[in-house]
Amino acid sequence: MSSIPLRLSCLFVCLLGLSFGLRAAENHQPPNILFLFADDQRADTIAALGNPLIQTPNLDKLVRSGIAFRRAYMQGGMNSATCVPSRAMLLSGQSLFRIDEKLMRDTTWPEAFGQAGYTTFVSGKWHNGEASVPKCFQIARSMFTGGMSNPMEVPLKQLENGRLGKAVRSQKHACEIFADEAIAFLKAQKTGPFLCYLPFDAPHDPHIVPTEFPVKYEPASLPLPANFQAQHPFDNGEMKIRDEMLLPTPRPPEAVRAMLADYYRYVSYLDYQIGQVLDALEASPFAKNTIVVFSADSGVARGSHGLIGKQNLYEHSIRVPLVISGPGVPANVTTDALCYLFDVFPTLGAVCGVKAPATSEGVSLASVLREPSKAGRSFLRFAYKDVQQAVSDGEWKLIDYPKAGRIQLFNLQRDPSENEDLSSSAEHKERVEGMLSMLAEKP
Repeated sequence: MSSIPLRLSCLFVCLLGLSFGLRAAENHQPPNILFLFADDQRADTIAALGNPLIQTPNLDKLVRSGIAFRRAYMQGGMNSATCVPSRAMLLSGQSLFRIDEKLMRDTTWPEAFGQAGYTTFVSGKWHNGEASVPKCFQIARSMFTGGMSNPMEVPLKQLENGRLGKAVRSQKHACEIFADEAIAFLKAQKTGPFLCYLPFDAPHDPHIVPTEFPVKYEPASLPLPANFQAQHPFDNGEMKIRDEMLLPTPRPPEAVRAMLADYYRYVSYLDYQIGQVLDALEASPFAKNTIVVFSADSGVARGSHGLIGKQNLYEHSIRVPLVISGPGVPANVTTDALCYLFDVFPTLGAVCGVKAPATSEGVSLASVLREPSKAGRSFLRFAYKDVQQAVSDGEWKLIDYPKAGRIQLFNLQRDPSENEDLSSSAEHKERVEGMLSMLAEKP
């Protein structure tokens, strides 16, 4: 009788390898995971995905080696520091409406990977409470447990004896430290499987880059965003937040260009550090059996729609980059499958054979990894506090501002920059009513 479970286990591994083309099937070794996570990086800031103004050679290489999701989103936030709920959603696999932002209530996906035999490692920004770090990860190095800081002197903590120790100020740029920690982890690993999670704090402001970094952008050479406005046309319920006070209103075009130049330079610096980690992976024994994921916790406005921050539900703020590369994943393709950020770990769990936590709500996109033309979710729902809510089916998107008494309707296929509000058109009256009724349903 004891041989039956063994045969079934071997059969499962072989079928997994056949489904995904994973080399793991040959040696019964599940794939490793390297998860690279940016902070406030817009989905349109990767050269290989259509931005001719920015230099991102390492992300470009990753895009060419895998599949890029053009319709990946974070779901919003119930507080202005949207990175907190976004990261909680990612790691728990739960929606905005049910997450525990401190990640203490339920089993997280990193815990599930650890329980499945993975070595779990993290270095970087952690904005979900210090107590959840040792709960989620076995190894934690150089942890920044705040929201924002000067990256040249970030307070960093080490996980020792089950708790984070005293903070020590960094002596160099935080992104370089986080990358170095991941590289050291990769070099120290003798066997897999492992989950290496690297949540950077870039390109979140302040946009500070070492002076010797050679990539620079001339503000005058940068065009304003296609949806630039000097001022948002109405009060969206969050116009006095700290982010919106970074530039005066109306927005001076030259100030927006200068901010974009600094922002792009920071993205390029992050790209360089990511390249260092990817080079270390390529030189390691794990190169051919590691799934690499790149994404971000949110986008940000930076002049789009007259806004600066991310406390809104426009595409520039809620759509995020998502690239997945690795054994068996098709190379140099894109997909329009709709998905949330909290669908990513359920997808990795399906590929790696890791059982989902009981409270995880995300859906697996494993079928999209096999066939990028497959559909994802049928629609997505978003919210920001109690002042904004939205619903989208990928073609049409409605944003409701209940306290302002305003709605907007956009056709994302014809108007991806969300410049033309069609909500007052008689032609779309039934569509507006139907989408509003969807928002009235309990999430």
